[in-house]
Amino acid sequence: MTTKTETFESWVQPEDQNLEQWISSRIARFETRKYDFDALKFQADYDPKYRRAQMRYMGTGATGVAKDNNTVPAENFTFSTMVLPPQCEGPLHIHHDVEEVFFMLRGEIDLFIEHNGEKFSTRLKERDLISIPPGIYRGLYNPNQHEEALMCVMLGTGKPTIPNYPPEHPLSKIKRT
Repeated sequence: MTTKTETFESWVQPEDQNLEQWISSRIARFETRKYDFDALKFQADYDPKYRRAQMRYMGTGATGVAKDNNTVPAENFTFSTMVLPPQCEGPLHIHHDVEEVFFMLRGEIDLFIEHNGEKFSTRLKERDLISIPPGIYRGLYNPNQHEEALMCVMLGTGKPTIPNYPPEHPLSKIKRT
């Protein structure tokens, strides 16, 4: 049985690079990352409760950051960590094109889901994971008074579209730059 495997340009060793150079370009080290509080700054500018930071490792995710040369190229998914300060939230939003995975590294979040008129919430703690299919609204909140929450975020495509907010949410009216 033969299966066809799609090959992306970033998966092919460039002729002008040896193996070490090529594979080294596919390593994203923590020491070369920085938290980007500007990726979603338009939300925090509207209301400080939406302040959070992304640290990108693979691709740029769905925050609207167009390009980051300090990440591993993303073909099938993106990977970043996100810091959610105490009492801050990621507003209810939807990804129409992609599955989103949250994996808690430290702290906890309250995760809110809305779909077809139903609502669900759960608290995710350290080492908990949730996978949210496309087309379902999700939001998150750090209930802690003093500790930030740290999570891994994966999106199931190399370049997800920017998420949408519910039409009645004030952030749906803001024009992104």
